[in-house]
Amino acid sequence: MTDQATWNMVDDYLNSKLLGHDDALDATSSASAAAGLPPIAVSPMQGRLLELIARSIKARNVLEIGTLGGYSTICLARAVGPGGRVITLEFDPRHAQVARSSIEAAGLSGLVDVRVGRALDLLPTLSGGESDPFDLVFVDADKTSNADYVDWAIRLSHSGSVIIVDNVVRGGTVADPTQPSADARGNRRMFDLVQSDDRLDASAIQTVGSKG
Repeated sequence: MTDQATWNMVDDYLNSKLLGHDDALDATSSASAAAGLPPIAVSPMQGRLLELIARSIKARNVLEIGTLGGYSTICLARAVGPGGRVITLEFDPRHAQVARSSIEAAGLSGLVDVRVGRALDLLPTLSGGESDPFDLVFVDADKTSNADYVDWAIRLSHSGSVIIVDNVVRGGTVADPTQPSADARGNRRMFDLVQSDDRLDASAIQTVGSKG
């Protein structure tokens, strides 16, 4: 079986061929590590994929649930470009502070609105006409609430919007109904919602790479 060292090698090769050096994102990763944030941000290849998806649908209004250190936020802000907007929700004030600094250093503060608090408390405040419907929603927060996040993503988006949810496989535990993990159970609840909602066309992809 292919091991983690091989996946790391492949990611390094792909990064060198397709991404190259990125001062702002490298600095964001360094700032997050220096601040002691957990190393759970999207990988460089995943960040580029987010940017390309947002660009391909010409997203101008993006919602992110789970900011962490701002790595994925920067990728999404680059995609919306001048005149676009990214609203990102972060539970931990310290994480939000680190993210704001990195987003400012990347020259994207004018496009990003970092809001601090429990996402399920903040999401209803976006439904009162303050913002146009979101073209893309990226969910990368606590997995126990993924079904609730997807439900809100549907409410806050429009026909043709894209909703992306990270970390749905959980090392295969999502497919085990006896799995006691709250994260796995949260994702199973999300898949039940997706399965039953005829407004959604969905797929899921198992991935390997530098993050496992």
